Amino acid sequence: MTTATTAVDRAPEPWTGRDDGHGPGNLRWHHVVGIDADPAGPHDVAFVGFRSDEGVRRNKGRPGAADGPRALRGALASMALPAPVRALDVGDVEVGDGELEDGQRRLGEAVSSLVDRGTLVMVLGGGHEVAYGSYLGLAGSGALRDGARLGVLNLDAHFDLRDDARPSSGTPFLQMARDEERRGRRLNYWVLGVSQPSNTERLFHTADELGVRHLPDTECGPLDRERVDAFLDEFLASCDVVHLSIDLDVLPAGAAPGVSAPAAYGVQMEIVERVCARVAASRKLAVCDVAELNPQLDIDHRTARAGARLVHRILTSTGTAARR
Repeated sequence: MTTATTAVDRAPEPWTGRDDGHGPGNLRWHHVVGIDADPAGPHDVAFVGFRSDEGVRRNKGRPGAADGPRALRGALASMALPAPVRALDVGDVEVGDGELEDGQRRLGEAVSSLVDRGTLVMVLGGGHEVAYGSYLGLAGSGALRDGARLGVLNLDAHFDLRDDARPSSGTPFLQMARDEERRGRRLNYWVLGVSQPSNTERLFHTADELGVRHLPDTECGPLDRERVDAFLDEFLASCDVVHLSIDLDVLPAGAAPGVSAPAAYGVQMEIVERVCARVAASRKLAVCDVAELNPQLDIDHRTARAGARLVHRILTSTGTAARR
């Protein structure tokens, strides 16, 4: 039987960071993340890295996202925790040149193993091709047994529904849709933050054909909270199990310069964080992946810190670490 640890290529390294002393009042993430704990033991969250540039390369983007997992861990490590969390890092799946499909399969195996133990899985990407690997993990787990309805929410400037001959960072959600169709289901796929100038009419047409619900970036501003909340409420009502995928290029370029395709407009951090917190509080979240962080392009670690804050917000909104 494949386990999370047998599916990874790189063993986890100890998390380090600022230390203000002993005791629960000084907890930071690096204090609670175990790297040698029994994966079968009780954990609130498990981190899995997906070191891949292959999908971005195939999609003619700027490579460098393979170093994203390291940067996300580094930015998260010193963030202060409001309460203890049982956290596990199982290491990284590494994708070699031309080996995307195998890497996604192995990521899926790692995710399935953890989901089946009732652990919330946080996948640290990699390019957005990570989303298909996360989906394979959910689809191969017991989470969707007995008619449970899957909902996929993508926070992204792009649909990522490209119909290309080779899978890439631009194809994961079309791949999901085709897999669901083979299973006799329709993919319940919603996108928040879509940028019209960044998506061709063909992509909008594909989204319409697949029944994709989307909210454009121009309708996700601070004054659009009611519209965003209504969109999210409808999404959450449509499903029992959530796969949340966060492409950091949904944020404005000023907040997230370190991505393959920085956003000229984007959705403000305030709104993205609000959405993440509400999804987490629904208790329906099974897997979340964070994609497209490219440390080579980052400025003052802004993108890494933004991604880590979203991870922190999700994990402190699930009840895993009760907020004071």
